[in-house]
Amino acid sequence: MFSLSDRQQEVLARIEAKGFITLEALADMFSVSMQTVRRDVIAMHEAGLIERFHGGAGAKGGVLVDRMDHGQKRMIGRSEKRSIAEHVASLVPDGAFVYIDVGTTMEAAAEMLAIKPSLYVVTNSLHVAAAFDPTRHDVRILPGRLSGPDGSITGEETVLALRALRPDFALVSCSAIEPGGSVMDFDPGKIAVKRMAMSVARKSFLLAITGKFGRTARVEIADRADFSAIITEETGGNPVADRAE
Repeated sequence: MFSLSDRQQEVLARIEAKGFITLEALADMFSVSMQTVRRDVIAMHEAGLIERFHGGAGAKGGVLVDRMDHGQKRMIGRSEKRSIAEHVASLVPDGAFVYIDVGTTMEAAAEMLAIKPSLYVVTNSLHVAAAFDPTRHDVRILPGRLSGPDGSITGEETVLALRALRPDFALVSCSAIEPGGSVMDFDPGKIAVKRMAMSVARKSFLLAITGKFGRTARVEIADRADFSAIITEETGGNPVADRAE
């Protein structure tokens, strides 16, 4: 039977109280190295006591990500998201018409794409829209209902407005990718927008850190084969390597 050290007991208590905590915060809390807290988290995860994520740990349960606030999600896989953003920026040419989905990976992509001289951008994310300079980029926010602290906009009005558009690229996020290939998320309202974006765009790219592979969520967005390419931090600038077959 797994025996918790005093520090691990405190880690477990903090996670149960907050739902999620970053490795950096744990290292500061106990004045130990990141490697030390990472070993604790791995051991506790393997014992089935907590869930392990890129950059942190959370309470046991398959829907933890849905319970994290936006700031907590931004702390997960920051370097991986930046790498994904760099890959995306290398694939989207100046002047392209791009739909950008909601989520922290999308926000990282927006910040990198904003360096380009000009883009036509449509999004249902207030945070994504704010990343662009309106003097250089034509940015349109889809109409609809503000859905939560992540700045997402959803609803029938959002889907109908998107249906009339023909983006060159749709950049789509997800919460999980099951081993069988189903790309999953939690919020049906957001999923309806994602599906419409995929259906109208000439190419659709799924952007996901590798930590989302092998996990599940509540509702299927699509199959991974439905995307033109899947871009992860391991893509290396060549999405063909991760292209769904």
